[in-house]
Amino acid sequence: MRKRTLLSLMALAPVVSACGFRIRGVPDFPFSSIYLNAAPSSTFARDLQRNLATASDRLRVLRAPAKPEDAQVIWQLLGERRERIIVSKNAAGQVRDLQLRYRMTFRLYSPDGLEWTPPTELEQERDMSYDETLALAKDQEAEMIYQTMQSDLVQQVIRRLASAQPPKAE
Repeated sequence: MRKRTLLSLMALAPVVSACGFRIRGVPDFPFSSIYLNAAPSSTFARDLQRNLATASDRLRVLRAPAKPEDAQVIWQLLGERRERIIVSKNAAGQVRDLQLRYRMTFRLYSPDGLEWTPPTELEQERDMSYDETLALAKDQEAEMIYQTMQSDLVQQVIRRLASAQPPKAE
């Protein structure tokens, strides 16, 4: 049984490698230092800072009280918004399903004002059922869903930062 499993794994290896599959490694950022320009109370910026600090030992992450001019690029959080949208109601008019949305907008530029990434909006949305009799539990569930969406968006921002290119000189 073990030999058969081993042989099937060995036969599968060339197929998986030929399709371009590669385990996601450490991101290679095109800059050596980044300043995060966001409100000190922003949980998104805190998550991003923590993830960037652990993503690469060659990247220096700065926040206030450091100066933006000390970094090679400046990441600016232009806005973030949470929304709850009623998707359906029951016959009695009570909410039955909700759609949760988390949107954030950012841009990346150099201290001299050259834009690396124009203002970009990212969005996550999830559906959840709702029951008026379980309002407190559903609010806690919604908060956990928002945290998951925020973590997903942090990972998207990190991938976009890794693929950012300096502006071309004209």
